[in-house]
Amino acid sequence: MIKNFKWLFLVSLTFIACNNDDEVTTKPNSSDGLPLTAGSANFSKYVALGNSLTAGFSDNALFIEGQKGSYTNILAQQFAQVGGGEFKIPYMNDNIGGLLLGGFQIQGPRLYFNGAAPVPVAGTPSTEVTTKLTGSFNNLGVPGAKSYHLLAAGYGNPAGVPLGQANPYYARFASSATSKIIDDATAQSPTFFSLWIGNNDVLGYATSGGTGVNRTGDPNVASYGANDITDPGAFAGVYNTLATNLTANGAKGVVANIPYVTSVPFFTTVKYNAATLSAAQVAALNSGYAPYNGGLQLAKNAGLITEQERLDRTITFATGANALVIVDEYLTNLSGLSLPSYRQATAADYILLSSGGVSAQAHLQAGNGTQFPLADKWVLSKSETAEVKTATDLYNATISSVATSKGLAFVDANAALVQVAGSGISNGGFTVTSAFVTGGGFSLDGVHPSPRGYALIANKFLQAINLKYGSNFKDVDFGDYRILFPSVL
Repeated sequence: MIKNFKWLFLVSLTFIACNNDDEVTTKPNSSDGLPLTAGSANFSKYVALGNSLTAGFSDNALFIEGQKGSYTNILAQQFAQVGGGEFKIPYMNDNIGGLLLGGFQIQGPRLYFNGAAPVPVAGTPSTEVTTKLTGSFNNLGVPGAKSYHLLAAGYGNPAGVPLGQANPYYARFASSATSKIIDDATAQSPTFFSLWIGNNDVLGYATSGGTGVNRTGDPNVASYGANDITDPGAFAGVYNTLATNLTANGAKGVVANIPYVTSVPFFTTVKYNAATLSAAQVAALNSGYAPYNGGLQLAKNAGLITEQERLDRTITFATGANALVIVDEYLTNLSGLSLPSYRQATAADYILLSSGGVSAQAHLQAGNGTQFPLADKWVLSKSETAEVKTATDLYNATISSVATSKGLAFVDANAALVQVAGSGISNGGFTVTSAFVTGGGFSLDGVHPSPRGYALIANKFLQAINLKYGSNFKDVDFGDYRILFPSVL
């Protein structure tokens, strides 16, 4: 009998211990273990403005599940715990992605990884641009939008889409053919907003290999082409106008700066020294470039180039890994000697992952980058990289200044993406990096985040909001978000 009492006593201790463990390991729903609070912010009417990142673009397309996983929708879900209202999203028709205009496909379907490479999913897009959505929407993220597009009347006019004068994504849900994105936002009298805009003001230039124009010093917005860098002075004027309009009725908000494009796998996956050559290939290539190298010596002797430029442009190969040969329009023009502007890439140059849907790695297999120099559109050269960085730094100075002057929460997205591209960011036993396909941070287009990448961004926004407004939102768990979307959703 005593033995039985002893056994029951031990069992009861075990049960109590289990209960105590459960109590200790219970996870609070706030960042500090205290009751969840909005702090000084009011999230009852949240409106999000921005571009494809705000919309939830992923895998080179916009589609329903991607929109649900946008960082803005993740934020709205957290805000709902402290009085946040409905967050309406202008959903696409399917999970295929892509767009139709008058029945003709103008944007292709999303990508998925088939085990070897990113490829389009099966199926035909069913989202028709001219099928108008009704009502107002909280997520006003518009893929492709630059800063000044948020102030542009008619940017959502369906008639302007085939002419390149309007945006097909905004045309689906704009309040009218003449409306502005900023007006569609302020008409809802938001109590809280997020603004992440400016990425596309440099991205088109970068992803096209610098084939646009660096518009620094040119404030004529009407003259901008799709791949041009927006003048930082014009950007500052636009951004101040946006912030002034959004805060006019006392709304609080959060803004984010612009990451360096060189933090994303579109620019870092294909290495500058990606050409691995055999001894036979080396001999053939060195022989082929001998006349070019000889011409450089003649140009130097004639005083047309310096000795340093001659050395920089000289092309030589050795067995093993070799720097790729590229076209660099910033070199001294020697067309008078019938010498092209060739040199080998350095670590300061970035070989693009893709352009026009064609892999840069496929070019290498065809002899491009060795026998045939990579065209300018396939490379963001060191000079072009510097132009992009200069503009980005000036944009970010504006964003930081406006955040301070308007009393807004500020997200240093640039620093976060630099960390992701370096050691990575960990959460819940998972580490997110920028490694293409496997890193978990980016989708298959190499530019836009994966589901887990959007969760990381949402956390950075939540942390900034907590810091500024005294709220105590808890980070979302990376483990709740997949790395990549499957072929079928």
